[in-house]
Amino acid sequence: MATATSGAVLNGLGSSFLNGGKRSQTLFSTGKNGAAVTPRKFVVAAAAAPPKKSWVPAIKAPGNNFIDPEWLDGSLPGDYGFDPLGLGKDPAFLKWYREAELIHGRWAMAAVVGIFVGQAWSGVPWFEAGADPGAIAPFSFGSLLGTQLLLMGWVESKRWVDFFDPDSQSVEWATPWSRTAENFANATGDQGYPGGKFFDPLGLAGTIKDGVYIPDREKLERLKLAEIKHARIAMLAMLIFYFEAGQGKTPLGALAL
Repeated sequence: MATATSGAVLNGLGSSFLNGGKRSQTLFSTGKNGAAVTPRKFVVAAAAAPPKKSWVPAIKAPGNNFIDPEWLDGSLPGDYGFDPLGLGKDPAFLKWYREAELIHGRWAMAAVVGIFVGQAWSGVPWFEAGADPGAIAPFSFGSLLGTQLLLMGWVESKRWVDFFDPDSQSVEWATPWSRTAENFANATGDQGYPGGKFFDPLGLAGTIKDGVYIPDREKLERLKLAEIKHARIAMLAMLIFYFEAGQGKTPLGALAL
């Protein structure tokens, strides 16, 4: 009887009710004669946060804002701590610069492909293609500039508004060419990554169930990293193309193609 009573008491001390609703880290048990056995302790090992990556290989300099700035914590895709001018110290500016990097990178990726394909198809250097008399739709520099300012100005103004008021531009009047304005909504929930049925028709970063786009976070994060890496390479390529154009050369010409 004493053995049963002492066992019940020990079990009660280790119950979730007397431990604030949480499982006790110490388990009580009794021996053959009712004697308490040395408690067993459980050690909970917390998973260590992944180390921040550095843009300077094999060099770690904690506290050095040139190599390891404190305002970059590695949470952004492709964040390797590169901000020597300290442009991202302000979180609001950091968010804006990241979206600007995305937009410029996406245009650069499209431009690099267009430059190679366009010259290979027509033989006309990319910096002369708009005004070439033999082009399919020749434009003078003034016409091309005016058209770009008009169309890009409208699109960029909408992006500016959407940056400060997310999803505000997905209403019906803002997309008059589409009867399904929800296609333009920020379906992933992440600024700069709209996804959805219109921007992710192949379902690379999500699936569409019953007409609703459901993002796959694991795939989305992997694609974010791949995109920003390709975008940065494309921007560097465009910078080289500009220098070549200043010398009257083309990418294909520089490759002797």
